[in-house]
Amino acid sequence: MYRLVIVDDERKILDGIAEIFPWNNIGFQVAACFTSAREALCYLEEEPVDVVMTDISMPDMDGLELSENLKKYPDLLVVLFSSYHDYKYMRTALKLEVTDYLLKPINYEDLLVCFENIKKLLDHRGNVQEEEPPTYYMEIISRVDEYLRENYQRANLTGAAEAVGLSPNYLSKIYKEKSGLGFSESLNKIRMEKAGEMLLNPEYKGYEIAFYVGYDNPKNFTRAFKAYYHVSPREYRNGIRGKD
Repeated sequence: MYRLVIVDDERKILDGIAEIFPWNNIGFQVAACFTSAREALCYLEEEPVDVVMTDISMPDMDGLELSENLKKYPDLLVVLFSSYHDYKYMRTALKLEVTDYLLKPINYEDLLVCFENIKKLLDHRGNVQEEEPPTYYMEIISRVDEYLRENYQRANLTGAAEAVGLSPNYLSKIYKEKSGLGFSESLNKIRMEKAGEMLLNPEYKGYEIAFYVGYDNPKNFTRAFKAYYHVSPREYRNGIRGKD
């Protein structure tokens, strides 16, 4: 686990970042939180830390000044966050060679991507070999798969994204990366396998199966089925198998 210190003079924001985000699941431990930059600086003089994430606007010492003071620790990575969109702050941050600059309100996905990249950098520094995907991602994939199994008739990417609290675009990206299949591919696989099961039961008519697995138009279902199994639903029912 990499050690992280978070600094923000607004206690509500500080607690939200520290407690709501799944730090442990992505390889970080929140070692300490401070509403005072000076107190954080005193802590850092005594305790080893890998990353400091700090707000810019604070009364006793702002985040830029804190970052300047932290330059004496060459291995320490710094992430600034602020409600300021002014380029002068970003330019100063670049001069201080901070690792990243996030805007308030902090977007969950931006924060995730930021610390994914930081972990890769720290792993590279320590020559850490890449291990199994983080538990966080496996939980996301598992929840999406469960959503698909339970809702395959009317499942869609937007619904899945709402179920796991991510944007559709980001979910599509990580689902493909971590599961090896695209979201649409997984949904289609579940639908076709269910259709294959139902075709073995002569009580179900073709149009009923099409509707059951999510197709309003039986012709569209037939095309999708043939593309997946390489035989028509009728041929499949008659024992002809075109897909291994």
